[in-house]
Amino acid sequence: MLEAWWNSVIRWFNSEAGQNVITNAILPVLAIIVGAIVATLIARGSIRRLIDQQDREQKASAIAALIASGRRAATWSTLSAAEKDHVDHQISEAEVRVRLLPSAGASLAADWAAHHLATMKTNSVNYSFQAEQDLSDLEDGLIAWHAKPSRARKLFAQDLAAWKYESAAVPVDDLAAKQQAWTAKQADDQTTTVLPTA
Repeated sequence: MLEAWWNSVIRWFNSEAGQNVITNAILPVLAIIVGAIVATLIARGSIRRLIDQQDREQKASAIAALIASGRRAATWSTLSAAEKDHVDHQISEAEVRVRLLPSAGASLAADWAAHHLATMKTNSVNYSFQAEQDLSDLEDGLIAWHAKPSRARKLFAQDLAAWKYESAAVPVDDLAAKQQAWTAKQADDQTTTVLPTA
């Protein structure tokens, strides 16, 4: 039964009517389907490349904003109060832009940059070489994150962990500094009270 059915199908394909159906209906439909699949794949690839390009541009723009804020933070002590407010606003906006990026390690990069920017503000008081070095480190780290996010993300996590450990030790040093200041003040008070009047 199955063999007889198969033989009749083969005969129909070999007949003139079967050949007409194949060439006039089946092959054009298959060509349209294959063409649609190829066009869909091409469009999908183009859209993905466009989205990736826009993501890279947004990331580069956010990084450039952080670096520009870093340049201003390196000269923090020379800025007026209005300029400091403006720079603080720029820093906050740039950090938020970095955090919102659809990129691996965006929040780590923002935290890492925020720490560097705060350090630069502190080191700018005496406009030391350290403020310039911090700016250079900020630029290098953010550019490395743009180029190789996974490697930079690991470095950011290590730096943040080290800074967290160092900041845990700060209260002890702060207490020691307060004690030294109190001792120095007590010594000054004693010398002023001991001085004889003429």
